[in-house]
Amino acid sequence: MTAKIAYDDVEVGTELPAQSFPVTRATLVQYAGASGDFNPIHWNERFAKEVGLPDVIAHGMFTMAEAIRVVTDWTGDPGAVVEYGVRFTKPVVVPDDDKGAVIEVTGKVAAKLDDRKVRVDLTVTSAGQKVLGMSRAVVRLA
Repeated sequence: MTAKIAYDDVEVGTELPAQSFPVTRATLVQYAGASGDFNPIHWNERFAKEVGLPDVIAHGMFTMAEAIRVVTDWTGDPGAVVEYGVRFTKPVVVPDDDKGAVIEVTGKVAAKLDDRKVRVDLTVTSAGQKVLGMSRAVVRLA
C-alpha cells in the first residue's frame, strides 16, 4: 500500500481531520489482553488511588496508538509512518461510568522534509488537558 496523500498536494499548515476516541474500562481490559500489560493502575481503581493516581488510567501505549490513527487514517497507509514519538505529559483518566473518557486528537503538517516526507505534529487531549506532548510523526507520502 502507498499513502493516498500526495507530497506535492500538502503544504505546511495543512490540517488533518480531527478525531475523538472513546475509552472505557472495557477498552482498557481488551487492550491489556492484547498487549499483555496487566498493571493494576489500568483496571483496579483502589490500587490506582493507593499509588496516588486520581483513578484508573489508560495505558500510555494505547493513548499513543489512538493518536497516530489520525495520521494513518489521513495517509490511508499505516506503513507510511516512518517515525513516531511522544512525551507522556498527563494520564488519560478513565472513570467507571457509562461515558469513560475521550481522547481528542488534531494534527497539522508542521514541515515538509526531503524524500517525500512530512512531519505531522499532533495535539492530544483528554478532559481538556494535554496528555501527550511533543507528539510528532514523520510520514512518507505518495
